[in-house]
Amino acid sequence: MATLKVEVRNLSKVFLEPVSGTRTEALRGVSLTLGANEIVCLLGPSGCGKSTVLRVVAGFEGPTAGTVLVDGRPVTGPGPDRGVVFQEQALFPWLSIYQNIVYGPKIRGVQREEYDRLARQYIEIVGLRGFESHYPHELSGGMKQRVAIARVLINSPAVLLMDEPFGSLDAQTRTAMQEWLLDLCQASPWTILFITHDVDEAIFLADRLYVMTARPGRIKMERVIRLPRPRPLDVLTTPEFMELKREVLESIRSEAPALAAPATVEPGAR
Repeated sequence: MATLKVEVRNLSKVFLEPVSGTRTEALRGVSLTLGANEIVCLLGPSGCGKSTVLRVVAGFEGPTAGTVLVDGRPVTGPGPDRGVVFQEQALFPWLSIYQNIVYGPKIRGVQREEYDRLARQYIEIVGLRGFESHYPHELSGGMKQRVAIARVLINSPAVLLMDEPFGSLDAQTRTAMQEWLLDLCQASPWTILFITHDVDEAIFLADRLYVMTARPGRIKMERVIRLPRPRPLDVLTTPEFMELKREVLESIRSEAPALAAPATVEPGAR
């Protein structure tokens, strides 16, 4: 594997309901890694804690136990070394595309000449040249998501954390965005943790994937995706792809009985 960029060690997370005092165990002993310039997909049944893992890596949530390291340094909160792309783009509707993209550098005090250069570079990279003066409501869903990604990339994060970023798009646009992301990473590699519930998407995008159990989420399976890059869409119909898809689906479906059993801990219990 390439040099480690992110290391999650024995991560556990328990949420406390403030009124009843009920403790819900979301994650138990999760360990995973991301190598430099690697796309790692995390998938599993609904409610298994995929997004919780991402939020802890992002620094939005603190772990109950365990450690998260980025470039060998413990994560203690949000930081510019990690950029997060959510399913909902959350663009500022009153700002143009250009203004949305430069918002981060501007509030950090980056000189105008520098952030303007970077903005034009990333507008070109994400294929939105000519749309700089448009507003979010004038763009398609896929275009808005590309703006959201450019807004993260302009801050030069070491790691991209993507939480089902294409989940709200229609099937055709979603496929186009998957291809676009692979092209982007082929031209300028990024280290990406990509959360998805879509098995085809995970296998198509990933260098490696992890499958989680039902709550409390644990790592059940790790697989290296040996499909060559670049990956055209027709790889989805190859025997190698279909066999891996069958294996991953079987692993996820075997968690179905556990979905009915909430992982709660009574007040005061450890």
